[in-house]
Amino acid sequence: MSEYVPYQRFKSAEPEHDIVIKGRKTLEISGVKEVESFDSREFLLETVMGYLSVRGNDLYMKNLNVGEGLVSIEGKIDDLIYVDEQSQGKPKGFIGKLFK
Repeated sequence: MSEYVPYQRFKSAEPEHDIVIKGRKTLEISGVKEVESFDSREFLLETVMGYLSVRGNDLYMKNLNVGEGLVSIEGKIDDLIYVDEQSQGKPKGFIGKLFK
């Protein structure tokens, strides 16, 4: 038989998704499910909130922790954009996600 604990907090089943940009040079993202692709100009990440495209110059992955869903990217960050498959009705392939 379990005891009732009135102030016990329960963790949400949904992982958190946060983005922290420091000086437009360092980007820390949580809630990453998968790194779809990356090069020095663009990263495409699958997050718990949808696909996220990060574009810039001289980008590189500083840290990757797949178990905790954390990714750190460094370089000159130009923009971040969520690629929403549902708003277009039909899911797109990889190239379609890049050129939305």
